[in-house]
Amino acid sequence: MKSAIPLSVVGGPAPQRWAEIDLDAIGHNVRALLARLPVGCHLIGVVKADGYGHGARPVAEAALGAGAWGLGVSTPEEALELRDLCAPERLLVMGGLAPAGCAAAAAVGCAVMCSSGEMVDILERATPAGPRLPVHLKVDTGMGRLGCAPDEAPSLAGRIARSRRLRLAGTMTHFASSECDPEFTRLQFQRFVAVLRRFDVDPGIRHASNSGAVLNHPDMALDAVRPGLAMYGFVGDGLRPALALRALVTRVQDVGRGQTVGYGRGWVAERPSRIATVAIGYEDGVLRSRGNRGEVVVRGRRAPLAGRVSMDAIAVDVTAVPGVQPGDVVTLIGEGITADEVAEWSGTISHEVLTSLGNRVARKYLGARPRTPAGEYRSPGAEFNPPG
Repeated sequence: MKSAIPLSVVGGPAPQRWAEIDLDAIGHNVRALLARLPVGCHLIGVVKADGYGHGARPVAEAALGAGAWGLGVSTPEEALELRDLCAPERLLVMGGLAPAGCAAAAAVGCAVMCSSGEMVDILERATPAGPRLPVHLKVDTGMGRLGCAPDEAPSLAGRIARSRRLRLAGTMTHFASSECDPEFTRLQFQRFVAVLRRFDVDPGIRHASNSGAVLNHPDMALDAVRPGLAMYGFVGDGLRPALALRALVTRVQDVGRGQTVGYGRGWVAERPSRIATVAIGYEDGVLRSRGNRGEVVVRGRRAPLAGRVSMDAIAVDVTAVPGVQPGDVVTLIGEGITADEVAEWSGTISHEVLTSLGNRVARKYLGARPRTPAGEYRSPGAEFNPPG
């Protein structure tokens, strides 16, 4: 997560690049996902990586307000920002932790994912006497990344459940390809259920489903689900994308046939052309792989990128868009351009597109106002009035 560089509130310098986040869309998506789940199944809204670039705290508040039971983050630092929003056992640190990270997570006092005997030892030593630390045991059923082996899970569950400092609040796994491989997803689910049957202690809340499983395998919901991208509306029918990305034109110039644009002279005018320079670049999340690839929207029409992406700027061929001038708003996500399209042009996935938004990209929150302490946001930027 990139650190925030706050911008001035209304009346200060106007930003030249910003993201508009529709908190009503977040609420709509949470309610729509809950409607797909069995009665009593909890939704843990995943707000790691600064809420997938949307701003963790405002998104967390919108999700909880719409019925989310809890929140999922990756690091103890992310948990610290949100620990006043819900009960500690409903705030889960899900990321892999080195020994020092385990101790830091125990100090926060929220729920912690645990995937090995070594982690159990460290968490026990780091947790002070008093309320037992809620732990979610993670089982590796085929992701091959984090989690204990299925054969180890029953004994580790017993150790946690019988610990004086820890308690088994949940048992979890993670699907590797729930959006595209139903056969392997089913195999992982069967492995997980088989492991749970071998426990001689209460497993706590059982959860496996990410966004793909919530949308494609509702029968695997168990006691809770952990949607990420779906909560932001970028996958799934009936869901609303919550983010639009915009920037301003800073210069418009005519170039003659044969002239070049950008580093490496990577774009050559095949005809007399008109080129707009836009104040957003790879520092802001427009990946450098976008050079000469894809489009933006300006004055209601699509226009292609021209040349390489620079750190602070892109160039756009607006020859076919009449009247473009400095100060015009350019949309990079939104107005018909999806994060999936941008990801395809960038050679990546929509998760990276969203989480790559840099700390110069101000956030403008639309819809229901989040209830942050002192009315402040802890995400990049502050409230402002966008141009236009």
